[in-house]
Parts: sequence; C-alpha cells; structure tokens
Amino acid sequence: MAQRIPPELENKLTRFQSLQAQYARIAQERVAVESEIAETQKVLKLLEEAGEDAPVYRMEANILVRVDRGKVVQELKDRLEILELRLQKLKKQEDEIKKQLDKLAQEIKQLQTRLTLGKQGGAGG
Repeated sequence: MAQRIPPELENKLTRFQSLQAQYARIAQERVAVESEIAETQKVLKLLEEAGEDAPVYRMEANILVRVDRGKVVQELKDRLEILELRLQKLKKQEDEIKKQLDKLAQEIKQLQTRLTLGKQGGAGG
C-alpha cells in the first residue's frame, strides 16, 4: 500500500522547494552584480592610471568614439553606486530567504518526526 504524504507536509515541502529556487536565482544575480562591480572598479582604476589628458573612447555601434573623460568617469561612479545598492538589497533578500528556509526545514523535520511517531504508536494498538 502506497503511503500518502499529508497535505500539511506536502505544502511545506512545496514551499521549501520554491524558496530554494528563489534563493538560487538571487544568489546567481548577486554573483553577476559582484562581477559587474569588479569590472567597473577595474575600468575606473585604468582611467585613473591613464591620467587626465589621456583620450577615452567608447564603443558605439561597432566603432570607437572619443568621449569626455570626466563624463565617463562620472557615469561609471554613478553605475557603481547603483550596483552597490543593488548588491546590498540582494544580500538582504538572500539572508531573509535563508532564515525562511532554515525555519521551514525545522518545521518539516518536526512534522516528519511527529508523523513517524504517530505511525509507530498507531501500529502497536
């Protein structure tokens, strides 16, 4: 005879899997943002090392176009600020989901224990 998972446990397991998938997506996005932050910082450092009078070019429609260095530096700093704020938000989301996963895992474990003990107690009678 096949055992049926109680609806309460099934709901918790479904929620757990959903949270795991959400956690994985956020972690993946966090890694991408961290990578973009590192790349932006690298470009800013290169611009700083190149000096104030060094020409700066940007790729536009498959050609290099000379651009104002100050404007590019400011755009990169603004982008960096936005990325760092996004990273903070993602880390908070990750932490919150991790707490929810830990709590739900504990609830699932307790429910499984309760169901196992209930079956053992009921079989003796």
